[in-house]
Amino acid sequence: MIDSLIVFAVSLLIGALGIYAGAKVIVDAEDYTYAIITALIGAIVWGLVGFFFGWIPLLGPLLVFVAYLAVINARYPGGWVDAAAITIVAWLSVLVVLYVLAFLGVTGFDAVGVPGV
Repeated sequence: MIDSLIVFAVSLLIGALGIYAGAKVIVDAEDYTYAIITALIGAIVWGLVGFFFGWIPLLGPLLVFVAYLAVINARYPGGWVDAAAITIVAWLSVLVVLYVLAFLGVTGFDAVGVPGV
C-alpha cells in the first residue's frame, strides 16, 4: 500500500512538472503548487469521465480529453487554444522526463495528471 502511494505521489509530481512547464511557456504562470493541484484535479476528472464515458467508441476518449482540457482551461488564463497548448507542452515535457528516468532505470513510463503518458 505504501509503495503504491509513493508511486502515485512521484507520478503526480512528474505530471505536475509537465503542467508547470506548459503553463510557464504558454501563459507565464510560475506556481508549481498550483500545477500539482491542477494535475490532481485533472487526474480525477480524467478517471471519472473515463469511467462513465470512456467505453463509448471514438466519442468516449474524445469526451475524456475535452474534460481534461476543461480543467486546464478553468485553472489557467487564456482560452481553449492556450489550454491545448499547455497540454501539448506538458505531454512533451513529461515524455522527455519519463524517457530519461526509464532509461536510467529509476521509474516506469507513466505519470499521473497528464493524459496519455
